[in-house]
Amino acid sequence: MSTATTSPSQKGLNPVIIIGALFFVFGFVTWLNGTLIPFLQLACELTTSQALLVTFAFYMAYFFLAIPSSYILKLTGFKKGMAMGLFVMALGALIFLPAANLRNFPLFLLGLFVQGMGLALLQTASNPYITIVGPIESAAKRISIMGICNKIAGALSPLILSALVLKGAQAIEDQAKAITDPAQREVLLSALAQRVILPYIIIAAVLIILALLIIFSSLPEINTDEDHVDDTGAVVAPKASVFSYRNLNLGVICLFLYVGVEVMAGDVIGTYGKSLGMSLDQTKIFTSYTLVSMVVGYIIGIICIPKYIKQEKALMLSAIVGMLFTLAAYLTNGYTSIVFIALLGLANSLMWPAIFPLAIKGLGRYTKIGSALLVMGIAGGAIIPQVYAFFEHSMGSQSAFLVSMLPCYIYIFYYAISGHKTASAR
Repeated sequence: MSTATTSPSQKGLNPVIIIGALFFVFGFVTWLNGTLIPFLQLACELTTSQALLVTFAFYMAYFFLAIPSSYILKLTGFKKGMAMGLFVMALGALIFLPAANLRNFPLFLLGLFVQGMGLALLQTASNPYITIVGPIESAAKRISIMGICNKIAGALSPLILSALVLKGAQAIEDQAKAITDPAQREVLLSALAQRVILPYIIIAAVLIILALLIIFSSLPEINTDEDHVDDTGAVVAPKASVFSYRNLNLGVICLFLYVGVEVMAGDVIGTYGKSLGMSLDQTKIFTSYTLVSMVVGYIIGIICIPKYIKQEKALMLSAIVGMLFTLAAYLTNGYTSIVFIALLGLANSLMWPAIFPLAIKGLGRYTKIGSALLVMGIAGGAIIPQVYAFFEHSMGSQSAFLVSMLPCYIYIFYYAISGHKTASAR
């Protein structure tokens, strides 16, 4: 088992509080995307497919930066790596300033990609850290606590940002459609675009302050380069490569699909509601409904794991609930369908807390690179919404949602039943 380089007294509550603050911050930034999609669609006059490039740019950064992040962490250690991630996120937030002034969508996407770069480093560091800072059997409970911090922030962020940047959004959309003079439309939409400047200045400042606090904190280092020790205390010889671990290989796919369904339920729910004929003023806070249901799920996880239910059993039940709610969203209409999509937050809540520890179990000295491969899987948040957008053109939003989501939950169910078992890769 990996150990910290500091005494046990230093490994108690302090690391959990500090990492909890990190999860709160990157939850707040991540779940702003649910508001940015309709905001940028209106301000930059985008189609649905173009607007969903918000999630593509943001989550693809994980794919490209996760492996480099593992090497950065080898050089810097966890603490300095986390601080560096926060500084990079702050840079991404500041790119929003010229993007808003120019009303330039590609520049907005660049800012989102840079934020994703910083988050890739943070996620690669913080997830294995909170997993191995205590017993692996209770890792899902600790990650659930982190999830509550993350999703409370996520529930608040669309409420706060939409109140600032999407106030009267439906009236602005109607006005923009009615204006025939391109110059007048430019003035109206430019004023709307500049609403994000102050919020993102504040976000950048908070990220920089938190980075400095991390640098000067008492956060202990964790040594993940040791060999894995089994339950009897015997050292388990490492395998030939990180790709020799079946639970990791299949876990990367599982996490890819999980993040895809989470982003669909959280960020795409507003676009889905609009396709059903709901107004922008109604749909702008739908993301918060999903995240509130996720918080409820995390609380259930904290109470039940591992005292009453094992991590893999919780993952299996979550996948079943996800399949049932996806089918229910397809078979119902209007707000009832929206409610079932929001309730997918409940189904999704315990998936990351279960998948991550199951996937890195037994990796020993490969923990950092294994964590990086899992973080690459976060790119599912970029790909699955694009799959939905592709099918939405030809079969409508509800059928596209079903086709995009149901196969993902079926695979997650398989991983919970069999895929997580730590047999050698064939």
